[in-house]
This record gives sequence, structure tokens and C-alpha cells, in this order.
Amino acid sequence: QVHLVESGGGSVQAGGSLRLSCAASESTFCMGWFRQAPGQEREGVGIILTGGVRTYYADPVKGRFTISMDNAKNTLYLQMNSLKVEDTAMYYCAAHRGYSCGAPSLARSSDFDYWGQGTQVTVSA
Repeated sequence: QVHLVESGGGSVQAGGSLRLSCAASESTFCMGWFRQAPGQEREGVGIILTGGVRTYYADPVKGRFTISMDNAKNTLYLQMNSLKVEDTAMYYCAAHRGYSCGAPSLARSSDFDYWGQGTQVTVSA
């Protein structure tokens, strides 16, 4: 069982920045960030293959968000810059047990086995 605890959410004006953290009891080969806005399906934001330097991002956040991993601390990060109102959502950290993980996994939240409780990000105009 992998335990994930997110932190760092909050309220910010459009154009601002936030950094989310996810403390993991252990890291897995593939970890990611997802988000879910009210009335919408959960969507992938970014994925990182923790053993290397491969990262994948959803188109709406490319160039603005950066996912990273501190393996020594088992902590996953999501640096969010140039935030937009449409980035408002609950953000979840997730861990994938297996090794079949890549860009397509952004669209398959069911591939991920462990989830945090989420942290709210609210961006105002």
C-alpha cells in the first residue's frame, strides 16, 4: 500500500503560481498528477517516470506546469505557473504500480493504483 498526501493548494489570481507537493510512503516507477473540476471527469495533468527523466504533460498545461520528483524524500511536485481560471480544480497525486506507463496514461486514471485525498486549487480572474 502506498500512501500519498498532497499539500500546497490554495487560492491565487490568474497569472500567479503555486507549487503542489505529494509526500509518498514510497515511490513507484510512475507517478502523476490529475485534476477534477466540479461536474467534470478527472483528467491527467502530468506524469513522471521516477527512474529517469521522462515526463509527459496534458496539452492544456504544457509550458506552464512542471512535474518533478525528489527520490530522496519520496516527494512529488507540481510547479504551476501562469495559472488560468480554467486550472481551478481538485488536484490529486497518483501512483502506478506497474511499468506500462507513458503519455497514454494521462487519459487512463484507472491505470493508477493509489491516490491521495486531493488539494484544492482555485484561480480567480
